[in-house]
Amino acid sequence: MTLSENLILARNQAESETFLAGGPLRIIRRAVARARTGQIAGFMDVRKSGENPAAGSLSGGNLQKFIVGRELDRQPKVIIVNQPTWGVDAGAAAHIRQSLVDLAKSGSAVLVISQDLDEIFGIATRIAVISEGRLSDSHPAETMTRERIGLLMGGIHGEEAGRDAELETADAH
Repeated sequence: MTLSENLILARNQAESETFLAGGPLRIIRRAVARARTGQIAGFMDVRKSGENPAAGSLSGGNLQKFIVGRELDRQPKVIIVNQPTWGVDAGAAAHIRQSLVDLAKSGSAVLVISQDLDEIFGIATRIAVISEGRLSDSHPAETMTRERIGLLMGGIHGEEAGRDAELETADAH
């Protein structure tokens, strides 16, 4: 399907009103969908072969940028993203990260799941770790270190992780 068709299908019923016209027989407003698709592609710097190409014709990184842009365009109150910058170049990754930070600053709840610690430290205000099916307490990002995250990833939770991280940091100096 084309990018604009992908956009229409991804919207819930209330949001799809933007792209539909008419009474009982609904007509898709393709020009409106194409215009919104162009805005998203422009904002996210999606490189594409034409105005409204098939989604499958985009490279993986450009498709990811479009999908992230499509979801951010909705201005959701809550968004959960998993590996949002996986497979995109450094410039696109920085843009995606900043867009998520901006969304959070506008009042939305943004939950980022990532294996990339640079990404976590670049986006998060609070950090929690899942290890062996157990979720650690969340901590302010400014109090977290790579060492403390490593301990949490190894299954050391609670006060033990804080104490062990402090000892590890002291040993390093």
